[in-house]
Amino acid sequence: MVLLAEAAGLPRAVILALAPKSVTAGVAMGISEQLGADPSLTAVSVILTGIMGAIIVTPLMNQAGITDFRARGFAAGLAAHGIGTAHAFQVDAVAGVFSGIAMSLNALVTSLLVPLAVTLLVH
Repeated sequence: MVLLAEAAGLPRAVILALAPKSVTAGVAMGISEQLGADPSLTAVSVILTGIMGAIIVTPLMNQAGITDFRARGFAAGLAAHGIGTAHAFQVDAVAGVFSGIAMSLNALVTSLLVPLAVTLLVH
């Protein structure tokens, strides 16, 4: 996303705010603040990402023929954070648990790698 935003010529402040959009809002806003970006813009992008992920994940998994609730939940947690995890729990308890695990692991890895990636990629 950072590379796409940079290629589109978006201002550095917007690129930095979009960089942590793939984790839950609290973590993303902390990363955004650490990068010197606007946490409120980050929060909006996180919420939009979560809503879109929660809407798309079930039909996409059905279309792909993925029936294992562990895989479906893990995908929802990675792509749609807390909103996806809430949706996964509505679908199946196992999907919800795996979604929560994925969301937590994603938050950990993203909080370590996004600041490093941004300093290397954004000039």
